[in-house]
Amino acid sequence: MQKNKAVIILGTAHLATTPGKQSPDGRLKEYAYSRALVADIKAKLEAYGYHVMVDFEDCQPCAEMKAATVNEQQSKELSYRVKFVNAACKLFKAQNCIYVSVHVNAAGAAGQWLNARGWSAYTSVGTTKADKLAECLYKAAETNLSEYAKTFPATEKVQKPIRRDTTDGDSDMEAALYVLKHTDCAAVLTENMFMDNKADTDWLLSEAGKHALARLHIEGIIKYIESA
Repeated sequence: MQKNKAVIILGTAHLATTPGKQSPDGRLKEYAYSRALVADIKAKLEAYGYHVMVDFEDCQPCAEMKAATVNEQQSKELSYRVKFVNAACKLFKAQNCIYVSVHVNAAGAAGQWLNARGWSAYTSVGTTKADKLAECLYKAAETNLSEYAKTFPATEKVQKPIRRDTTDGDSDMEAALYVLKHTDCAAVLTENMFMDNKADTDWLLSEAGKHALARLHIEGIIKYIESA
């Protein structure tokens, strides 16, 4: 993919009106954290000369997302994001576009601290054009999460700093997520640690954590564009 033709579409996570989606102590709210991280990634990629778009920068639902119920609003939100990405794909050609949606994971919905930790990236199910993009992000994670890995006790046997599913020969996790399944370009959703794990939340809110995650996305995206 030629740099002057590449269009990077970044995705933000949820809305301020989406219930839950925060650390148990309320310090980290996913919608705000995601938008701040996306803004940093966007600014740095633009400084390198890339064309960058964001699917939805506001925290509040727009007119197209107004709904009577939470579930209806979430459905409209996802549809809005997909339409945004696919409109860009039509304008700039899908083969020149990539979509990276930036989220924070959670192991539960009860507002309690839990044990799950780690970074991961999702693609849609099966062999897709996003697999290579995800692999570039995983390579960047290996480099940029080395300090994060040191926050794991030496006795830890279950949790991994980088979460992988290698059963199909690559690293990415797979799921039929709407924004991955219905977008026309290579699309990956990153889950940047767990907001219901206290150690992860502390790291996410640190300046070192924010910097590492920004660099991870920037390096992975650029590597993919340069190798495509």
